[in-house]
Amino acid sequence: MTLPTRPAEAAPGFAWPVRVYYEDTDAGGIVFYANYLKFFERARTEWLRACGVDQQRLADETGAIFIVRSTALDYRAPAKLDDMLTIACRIDRIGRASVEFTQEAWRGSTLLVAGNVRIGCVGRTAIRPVAIPPDVLDALHRGPVMDAAGQTLSTTLA
Repeated sequence: MTLPTRPAEAAPGFAWPVRVYYEDTDAGGIVFYANYLKFFERARTEWLRACGVDQQRLADETGAIFIVRSTALDYRAPAKLDDMLTIACRIDRIGRASVEFTQEAWRGSTLLVAGNVRIGCVGRTAIRPVAIPPDVLDALHRGPVMDAAGQTLSTTLA
């Protein structure tokens, strides 16, 4: 995995701000390692929302849900209480029933954590792989809908 040296060098993607709260830290005042997975999940959820995908509506109307299939994280530097982080999220590959992401946690120009997350699309009841619905697949390929100022616009797809 080749990693950028600062967020501006990252491939086009999506960024979500996260502030570190007391509840995110361990006894030493450093972000507990598993909490980066929560930060990454939030960024992917907001990325989907920016693509126009409403996950609850998707589940209700099609029975399809997204679940994490695998993760691999590389911890490089700690985040601490009150740090403002940027969680970057970009797609590496879209398959018939899965999406692979590269995600990074940055504090300014310092890369704190880099990882790869693979998401699977499954049926809500059987929890077996299903194809990503065509309108959702189109939205994933298109990416977040942005206005002229670079702000994400929300259009909702099932």
